[in-house]
Amino acid sequence: MKKILQLQLDPSEAYDEVQFKKAALQKAGIRPSEDEVFVRQNRRSIDARGRKVRVNVEAEIFLKESPDSRLQIDIDYPHVGNAERIIIVGAGPAGMFAALRAIELGVKPIIIERGKDVRARRRDLAAINKEHIVNPDSNYCFGEGGAGTYSDGKLYTRSKKRGDIRRILEILVRHGATEEILVDAHPHIGTNKLPVVVTKLRETILVSGGEIHFETRVEDFVIDQSEIKGVITQHGDRILGEGVILATGHSARDIFELLHTKKVLIEPKPFALGVRIEHSQNLIDRIQYHCEVDRGPYLPASSYSLVHQTHFKGKQRGVFSFCMCPGGFIVPAATSPGELVVNGMSPSRRDSRFANSGMVVAVELEDLPEFQKFGPLAAMHFQASVEKKAWEMGGKTQVAPAQRMVDFVNKKVSNSLLDTSYQPGLEAVDMSEVLPDFISRRLADAFKAFGQKMRGYYTNEAQLIGVESRTSSPVRIPRDRESLEHPEIKGLYPCGEGAGYAGGIVSAAMDGERCAERLITSHFKRASI
Repeated sequence: MKKILQLQLDPSEAYDEVQFKKAALQKAGIRPSEDEVFVRQNRRSIDARGRKVRVNVEAEIFLKESPDSRLQIDIDYPHVGNAERIIIVGAGPAGMFAALRAIELGVKPIIIERGKDVRARRRDLAAINKEHIVNPDSNYCFGEGGAGTYSDGKLYTRSKKRGDIRRILEILVRHGATEEILVDAHPHIGTNKLPVVVTKLRETILVSGGEIHFETRVEDFVIDQSEIKGVITQHGDRILGEGVILATGHSARDIFELLHTKKVLIEPKPFALGVRIEHSQNLIDRIQYHCEVDRGPYLPASSYSLVHQTHFKGKQRGVFSFCMCPGGFIVPAATSPGELVVNGMSPSRRDSRFANSGMVVAVELEDLPEFQKFGPLAAMHFQASVEKKAWEMGGKTQVAPAQRMVDFVNKKVSNSLLDTSYQPGLEAVDMSEVLPDFISRRLADAFKAFGQKMRGYYTNEAQLIGVESRTSSPVRIPRDRESLEHPEIKGLYPCGEGAGYAGGIVSAAMDGERCAERLITSHFKRASI
């Protein structure tokens, strides 16, 4: 017999296995002494709206029967070594899941990745942090697994119409992620565990007969009479296939330039730009959990989500938190020398003493009149100009410009800066000299408003670290709504974050699967999937 219960528990009951089982059985009216009883959590979410934090749990109780598996799908990947082939540019979540879906459908994927595998990539990340050396092909954005590999590994998405979220999560579990991602309302894997998962995804692709070419950069496309036939690498190799899925990520500026040079239709896209905000995690916990000292041994590090509408020169723009990393670190995310970019990440335990979040301002194309001369690359050139300014203001290394929050609002250079998780170090500057005026004024307005929403958030015990500029792609590569194919280049399937159609690991993975399905059903004359 199986029972499903909806419970509201204390954190100790929700996060301690012994106490959880006791509470669930008591609610079900089952004596703990009864034999053959198995209890587990199906869904879990924290409710911190009241003065006392509660945890909502959907529980399953199996009485005198074995629990069924949480995993509902079991994919048998065929061997496709001698099958028809497609090309996938980029080994991020969009590219890797496109490859896995292609294998399921009996087609051989050839992944071309400019960066290194996750293990070799670590050395280049260490060089950025310790020696301030940026490898333009191997960094926090480029390499196996994409930008998500060395990030918080957040798996929450609102893109429910784009595909089967549960399917993506289960594939991740089958490749080494914990089953907890199937339970938590806002699941994450953690930067310390994601490389293992990515490695196993790669192994599945290779064992099934797919190919992955690391340290291979696409420098040209083979296009014949408005149909893409393949790509040309920096080594001069021509790699041909039946269609190309372009899943390069949001920072592949050379690919955007190449498309523009070859007169392939692309469009400028609004995005968002701002800074990383760093508080102590204890402060955020005390605000969110209403605790006087600390969150205690059971509750996870707390997060927040903030948004405020600002008005400046007659224009309304949103300021919002982005990619909040509780118990995390700020890292250097530049992809070329001469620029400074920051991002956030968290380990699986989220046990750093710092909390950080992107705090960014929506940027519309009408905000960039001086960059319109760059046509579809206008937003990209604006983005690059701010990153260059941040690099200059930080001292032309990966030391990041920074300022305490209240000092920023009061336009005062901070006399001293706080301890930080950002390893390359900080330089006290006036951040309004780094950021465009329409960005800095909106941020200053929003910080005061956020202090009203979260008492204690607006404080000089927090600091701005800049710049957070890679929130999404500044370019959109258009595609047909149904076929997902480029409207002018047959066989080209723009995909994922870089093309402007996803915003995180799960949404990119789902987009990769969809692009593989559409390409294969269209170009291999197979039945609809």
